[in-house]
Amino acid sequence: METIYFTLIGFALWTLGLGVFLTSYRSVLVLIGKKKSNEFPAGIQHGTDFNWRLNRAHLNSLENLPIFLTVVYLTASFGKIDSFANQAGIVIIGARVLQSLTHLTSTGVLAVNIRFTFYMIQIVTYIVLLVRLF
Repeated sequence: METIYFTLIGFALWTLGLGVFLTSYRSVLVLIGKKKSNEFPAGIQHGTDFNWRLNRAHLNSLENLPIFLTVVYLTASFGKIDSFANQAGIVIIGARVLQSLTHLTSTGVLAVNIRFTFYMIQIVTYIVLLVRLF
């Protein structure tokens, strides 16, 4: 199997893992009586700063998973999977994980700039892979 497929699987597992971490974290808060199950409104900052950063890291991964899936699908459909595409997949999953981890650690200016850099690495890599299709 091509490396880019493994990186797509890794991206999906990372996104799923963030979701499991988020729901587990919230479940613990409910079970120990610190929160009620209906105290996690969608789209509104709630809970601790860490809870909100985890929520945003998960949603950001979830929002970007279809982009990666589309790029991999088109790359495969056009017969353009090669060593460059495989290495690009590694860059994308690496930048995704580092972006999420940075998001979880801080919202300071430096951390936000680092997180943005990891996001832009993903975007530029997607664009390069898509341009290679022509």
